[in-house]
Amino acid sequence: METERSNGSLIEWVVPLAFVIVASWMVWHFPAYTLTFFPWEQGSQFDQTSALFNRRDVSGLTPLIGFMDAVDLAALIVAPILFYIGVKTVRRANMEFEDWRPIDKIAVFFGRITMMLIVLLVSVMLYEVFVRYVLEAPTLWANELSLWLAGFVFLGAGLYAMQQRSHIRIFLLYDICPRWLQRTFDVISTTLIVLFAFFLVYGGYGEALDKMWRWETFGTAFDPPIPATIKPTVLVIVSLVAIQAVINLISDWHAEPVIHTAADDIDQDELEKIRAAVGAEGTGDLDVTRGSIQGNQTERN
Repeated sequence: METERSNGSLIEWVVPLAFVIVASWMVWHFPAYTLTFFPWEQGSQFDQTSALFNRRDVSGLTPLIGFMDAVDLAALIVAPILFYIGVKTVRRANMEFEDWRPIDKIAVFFGRITMMLIVLLVSVMLYEVFVRYVLEAPTLWANELSLWLAGFVFLGAGLYAMQQRSHIRIFLLYDICPRWLQRTFDVISTTLIVLFAFFLVYGGYGEALDKMWRWETFGTAFDPPIPATIKPTVLVIVSLVAIQAVINLISDWHAEPVIHTAADDIDQDELEKIRAAVGAEGTGDLDVTRGSIQGNQTERN
């Protein structure tokens, strides 16, 4: 199914950014949710986790339900609404994979969230460079926050890459095979992805949950909860990647075979711009290859 193309509307930028802001609040205040809804999971760590949360609570508001204050409760309500709106309003950009199923929009919206995280990551790095080398007042939090954001970017980009079929694939043998054998290869690769995800989750969920319940931090001056958040996120994203691989297998089952060439890496829009810049007459007999240009520069020297 071919989806609507992006028209660059404001909602396509505002909703992912708003979701990132709300989700960031929820991540930082996640102990408030776990201490409220799953107090028994902390066990002997309950007092330690609650004390840690009280020291790092940035709102300072009086709790309404358990450890949750009004902002925590509002974020818990708004986050799924923003996610639903984002999934419903996401549109395909010109360079993105054309054939989508409705469920593919989830992975694409994760891609939009990842794009917003990249903007925030670059902003944090630029701010740190400015205050460090211009004002000579480096921060205590920029480096760890950059690492934290980069971890989420890496994971989100993996899910988006799977949906876009832009992950690394070797087509040398695949392209020369008949379609039935290509489907066999697709089934094998998808099965391996699902098995990898299953054993990773099976072997790692215990440690991931333990780090999350006790809200393990990074141990620096800023001390962000990188282990407590990244570890569980790895398992969630890998599971979503496996599900997306199955969705891709179903979506591409009856697709016509695609012959991959070097032209696949060429952006047609960019090519049209180059043609327009060169003109209708082109370059004639003029040799504009890199070797020719470098050779002329050498002769001039």
